[in-house]
Amino acid sequence: MAVDIFEDLFVLELANNHWGKLQRGLKIIDDFAAVVKANGVHASIKLQFRNVDEFIHRDYRDAEDVRYIKKTLATQMPWEELRAMVDRVREHGMVAMVTPFDEVSVDKCVEFGVEILKIASSDIRDKTLLRKIASTGLPVIASSGGAETHHLDALVSYFTSRKIPFALNHCVSLYPSEDGDVELNQIDFLKARYPDITIGLSTHEQYNWHDSVQMAYAKGARTFERHVDIDYEGVPVSAYCTKPEQADVWFKAFNKAKEMCGGPSTIKRVVPKAEREYLDALVRGVYIKRDLPAGHVLTDDDVYLAVPLLKGQISTREFESGEVLKLPLAADEPVLLGDINAAYVNDPEVLALVPDRGLERRLPDLKVAVNQ
Repeated sequence: MAVDIFEDLFVLELANNHWGKLQRGLKIIDDFAAVVKANGVHASIKLQFRNVDEFIHRDYRDAEDVRYIKKTLATQMPWEELRAMVDRVREHGMVAMVTPFDEVSVDKCVEFGVEILKIASSDIRDKTLLRKIASTGLPVIASSGGAETHHLDALVSYFTSRKIPFALNHCVSLYPSEDGDVELNQIDFLKARYPDITIGLSTHEQYNWHDSVQMAYAKGARTFERHVDIDYEGVPVSAYCTKPEQADVWFKAFNKAKEMCGGPSTIKRVVPKAEREYLDALVRGVYIKRDLPAGHVLTDDDVYLAVPLLKGQISTREFESGEVLKLPLAADEPVLLGDINAAYVNDPEVLALVPDRGLERRLPDLKVAVNQ
């Protein structure tokens, strides 16, 4: 189950868009849960945890010019309120997921029963945090924004060598991103380089909720992440955030992509009977040119090829020249599989397909007349 948890997983990054207010956070969860349910997708709501009292150095807590510090302090919430949001996610049947930015926050994730941990792009080289996260044994998703290939190699090896379920998201850490920034071909690169892990897409686009998810799914991405927010109490929504009505477009585009891509890319599809019957109708059947006796060895000169192909009749797909007639056949009579001795009459594929394909025979029963 731990690995399957990544399959077709939507990660709805609530981040700090609760703005330190529990009711706002719960409303975001509730509003997106409704859209998730309506579209029948597998989704998580992801929070961000920071042990703020230690995360920011005490001498810099008043640094208004440092946006990261200012926003972290402005959105600080008590642990119990963060726990309440995690519980609300579970109540809606979604996956509880958190990005912990420090070691105390990792412990809180374990305490609250969080199911997946996320490593932010900024932390994929944070050795202390990675050790702490790995010690939990919980499934992990990381984002690749800004990373060099050798950094990703080290990260993937670190978790997979410890048998920790791990997924890696292609990510461009530009907030917001333009369509030309998205670089979806990197999904191909990551899948080829790390074939044994789940590859996903974490994106911060500001215009497109339809095309990129369809292309990403077709390329093999199986986790999909966006920041989410709602219009509520006059708080501005960032350009890279997704609102519920935009998530609805996103989910519907995904479901359409999944429908159109069909089954797994690792195995050959099963050909439907209707498709086979359509193609069989275009294939020429084998007919006798002139009356021939039992025991006759067929050659190309003894037969002609024509449509329609009849039920039980051999076609140009099987005829090899050299088949031996088991009984006499009259001119214009179809050659049926049971009429001949040939190596391919024991081929399981031929035995399975030939008797049932083609049209019902409309010609007179010449075989009866010959036998009489």
